[in-house]
Amino acid sequence: MVAAVAALLAGQLLVGSASAAPASDYTAQARAAGLTATQADALQDRVDDFLASHPTARQIAADRLAIPGGAVTLDVPGTDVGVTAISCSSGWLCIRDGYGDRYDYYYCGLYEFWGIGNGEFNNNQSSGTVARFYNENGSLRWTNTAKDTGTASWTPVWFVRPC
Repeated sequence: MVAAVAALLAGQLLVGSASAAPASDYTAQARAAGLTATQADALQDRVDDFLASHPTARQIAADRLAIPGGAVTLDVPGTDVGVTAISCSSGWLCIRDGYGDRYDYYYCGLYEFWGIGNGEFNNNQSSGTVARFYNENGSLRWTNTAKDTGTASWTPVWFVRPC
């Protein structure tokens, strides 16, 4: 079922109209992707909570939000993301946090990061591009040079500079 949801929603990467669709449209989209009513409602609740605490985010699909620098895909409640390596399109920095939420960054800049827990990353940017991860006070915590994958603790990371 996770694959069906991912396949349906993958086309919604960073597209959408200038105004967000009503939550009921996204709930219908989630139901059409095979989620139960309970899962669709729980997913929309997660999206609504994220939007309430991150005013720069905008919902663009049932499980996906545009954020400064890229997008975040929220884990569908009641599904298991497993421990497989995180895939990532060429030119992107992709992160999966301890909740199973996925952060995809394409644009250079300094961005707030809201992930927590232990997870994975795939720095699939141009070879040699350095991604930087910062503490709450803005001090550099660690760096990673593309192309590379690995695991990390995201709880102390407050800011990300993909390139």
